[in-house]
Amino acid sequence: MEKAIKRYFPIFLLPTLVAFMIGFVVPFLMGIWLSFCEFTTVTDATFIGLGNYVKALEDTVFRHAFWYTALFAVVSLVIINVIAFTIALALTQKIRGTNIFRTVFFMPNLIGGIVLGYIWQLIFNGILSVYSTALNLNEWYGFAGLLILVAWQQIGYMMIIYIAGLQAIPGDVLEAAAIDGATGPQRLFRVTIPMMMPSITICTFLTVVNGFKLFDQNLSLTAGEPAKMSEMLALNIYYTFYGRTGWEGVGQAKAVIFFVLVVIIGMFQLKATRSKEVQQ
Repeated sequence: MEKAIKRYFPIFLLPTLVAFMIGFVVPFLMGIWLSFCEFTTVTDATFIGLGNYVKALEDTVFRHAFWYTALFAVVSLVIINVIAFTIALALTQKIRGTNIFRTVFFMPNLIGGIVLGYIWQLIFNGILSVYSTALNLNEWYGFAGLLILVAWQQIGYMMIIYIAGLQAIPGDVLEAAAIDGATGPQRLFRVTIPMMMPSITICTFLTVVNGFKLFDQNLSLTAGEPAKMSEMLALNIYYTFYGRTGWEGVGQAKAVIFFVLVVIIGMFQLKATRSKEVQQ
């Protein structure tokens, strides 16, 4: 059986490999090439060197979108993971109805971002109308609204990962700590959290990357209003590429810069958290 698998696996691998090359590798390489070109379609590209990158970095809206997105990613990282871990800790205790609570907390993750954005926009504007204002009149209203929306959507997913991590901790380790006289907070910070680092690594990576890649919720909730002040990186790239004639190359350059930034930040985060993992 093993010999047959080794003999025929290239036949089964080939369709997936071809689809991956056509759907990802080729467009990715073309995108890098087009970022150095001036074009309106992929067939009329003219090489102009680093001109698109210079325009991208000189764009004050793009720079504002970067810092706005970075701040959002950091704040959402803390809020989502702290709340998700706290809920996971509570739902791994011996209380009734934990399965129901897990299902309820996870359900928002099943709803699409566009739909959530429009729903929460109605909710926020309904609340803010009492104070004679609206979500798209202040960039920090939009920031807070996006935080609430994304936290509500993602906490349940991260909670499931944390629950799996908590359940994988050997019970005898916690019992030994309790016998040695460790208090509840000491067991949490000296035993549970260090042994939860693989789950923390996964959750922090996902929340950081999701924070930087946020697009559909930003589009439906604020659409960058007011005056592009609540515009995040992905939405800024979209508006540059599709909303400004002659700036297609600049939009592609912004996309490449965006990709490099996310990769660097993601790798740095993985290295920082993996270095704190302990062997069980």
